[in-house]
Amino acid sequence: MIDFIKTGRLFFGLGIIAYGIQQIVIRDFRPQILPGFPAWAHTIIALPIVTGVIMVVIGLIISGIFKVTESNKRNICLYLGFYFFALIILSHIPYLLFVYPHKLSHLGSWGDALKGLAFSGGAFVMAGSFLDNRPPSKKNNFFESVLENFIPIGRIFFCMTIILFGCNHFVYDISAMVPKWYGMPNFWSYFGGAALICSGIVILFKILLKPIALLLALMLFLWFVTLHVPNAFADPYVGHGNRVVSAFDALLFCGVALVLSQLTKQTRNKDSEIVWASDTRKISGVRI
Repeated sequence: MIDFIKTGRLFFGLGIIAYGIQQIVIRDFRPQILPGFPAWAHTIIALPIVTGVIMVVIGLIISGIFKVTESNKRNICLYLGFYFFALIILSHIPYLLFVYPHKLSHLGSWGDALKGLAFSGGAFVMAGSFLDNRPPSKKNNFFESVLENFIPIGRIFFCMTIILFGCNHFVYDISAMVPKWYGMPNFWSYFGGAALICSGIVILFKILLKPIALLLALMLFLWFVTLHVPNAFADPYVGHGNRVVSAFDALLFCGVALVLSQLTKQTRNKDSEIVWASDTRKISGVRI
């Protein structure tokens, strides 16, 4: 049987690795990570290279390729979520308000910031999938305890992005992105948008969470295989590999949806910490 939590972590980790590798190769940040503000950050080559290396290592840890303790993985995800969230507050929002040359009323203007929000939310969702099995004397410091409060908010961040990306399918004509062998490009464009909006709302309110999140993950994975991978192979060098990394966007989102599909299997242990079904061997408590 497929372990959806481990698969979701693997997909999310691979997405983070892809972004890290691209930063190292092009020696700059993608706009989804850091937009044009502050401009000086794009002139210091060491910044994207160092943070890129860190992202690769973090991706290897989250995906399970590098072995560390569950508690350390949890805290690493918390810090990764904070990193993306801090960039939204300190970079994306000032850029959109004071530097961005186009109208903010267009949904497309928010695309990069929304991806950053999904990355942040996804990292917090991943953090919630790892068990903090340290003894009480070695529990989180104050800052990590504050970040723990973002774990349930991670689902909200992710759903906001999914819903608004779904709206883009109705605001903009993206039918040209539909593979020709699909047929009926307009139908599939609107169908995909409706599916994103509905699934985002359902996951947000945890209604039929498991089947809908799994269906969302399946749709995103099919898009990864049938749409993004062929585009990446067709022209892997355009935009310094943007098509390749965009393919990993779909895989990363798929990973978050897979982990969220197991949210209904959460329980609380005797210390009132939320843990996951995959760790039930360590749990005593009442199912919520």
